Amino acid sequence: MSVTIKSAHEIGLMREAGRILAKVHENLAKEIRPGMSTLDIDKLGEELIRSYGCTPSFKNYCGYPASVCVSVNEEVVHGIPKADRILKEGDIVSLDAGLICKGYHSDAARTVGVGEISEEAQLLIDRTRMSFFEGMKKATAGNHLHDISNNIAAYAEKFGYGVVRELVGHGIGKQLHEEPEIPNFRKLSRGIKLRAGMTLAVEPMINAGTHEVLWLDDDWTVITEDLSLSAHYENTILITEGKPELLTLTESEIAAGYMDLY
Repeated sequence: MSVTIKSAHEIGLMREAGRILAKVHENLAKEIRPGMSTLDIDKLGEELIRSYGCTPSFKNYCGYPASVCVSVNEEVVHGIPKADRILKEGDIVSLDAGLICKGYHSDAARTVGVGEISEEAQLLIDRTRMSFFEGMKKATAGNHLHDISNNIAAYAEKFGYGVVRELVGHGIGKQLHEEPEIPNFRKLSRGIKLRAGMTLAVEPMINAGTHEVLWLDDDWTVITEDLSLSAHYENTILITEGKPELLTLTESEIAAGYMDLY
């Protein structure tokens, strides 16, 4: 396994890519409302990305037709935006987006509520996010990769949630997907030792019910097997000798004290 260690110059470029993607997510979340189509979200996301002089990472990647993966309710990831897929009050929607800035990728996902949502849905969103930050407590040089995985899973499973196993996080840099793969579920092996300068996309995908998932006929959209709700939270991170640096944290999240959660 070849995991790239980024130079100081590369880290600077990835910080810029992450900062811009955080702004994109900040703006997208503010626009989500009942009556929007998932295609409306994708068009806005692409406009925002290009307005910063960046390129959407996802568009035409392995044939994916959009710039933002928009996944609603039981859709876990890779939902394809459509003009006739209309958001309604009470839905939850996962927005997964990436961009290329000066040759380097950033990747992040957030799940947001559409109007007023149920307590069950809000708890799932909050706990999925918190599982990520539990993982960050182990994302330090000298620890091992699967220390992150085990912390994520241990937190989510306390609530009886299913932790998706068929999809994982990944390294990121000049390529959208680099080594290593980063499970969100428990692993007996320790995985590689973390080193300062690694850049990773850590992305818990947590289901309210079973961990089992299915692929729809479009070969992209992944749904929960039992049609339970699913939430997704992802950041691009930099491994350091101390706390990891979260390159895609939004201004609202920083103001809310998320950096104190790990």
